[in-house]
Amino acid sequence: MSIQQFSQERLMKVLLAPQISEKATYVAEKNEQVIFRVAPDATKPEIKAAVEMMFKVNVDSVQVLCVKGKVKRTGRFVGRRNNWKKAYVCLAAGQEINFAANEQG
Repeated sequence: MSIQQFSQERLMKVLLAPQISEKATYVAEKNEQVIFRVAPDATKPEIKAAVEMMFKVNVDSVQVLCVKGKVKRTGRFVGRRNNWKKAYVCLAAGQEINFAANEQG
């Protein structure tokens, strides 16, 4: 599948934010993967096309994971955070995404 099969408007809405945590930085260094928070209805081909379009890199594979929202309480009120979707994007050898450079440009 290529970028042309998806509308550019849709691809801009697929990636919500990079997931930055201790585990994410460890995975990035060890496996050349980047972790993104993605739209709940995003598919693997859409995620791959969105990353390739936005960051101009080659993507080898995408693994998707659904994260269940935690149950939280404030006093006597019990609430629940929303479920969300996480994508592990495996980049081709030698490829790298530098988020600091992309924010300024």
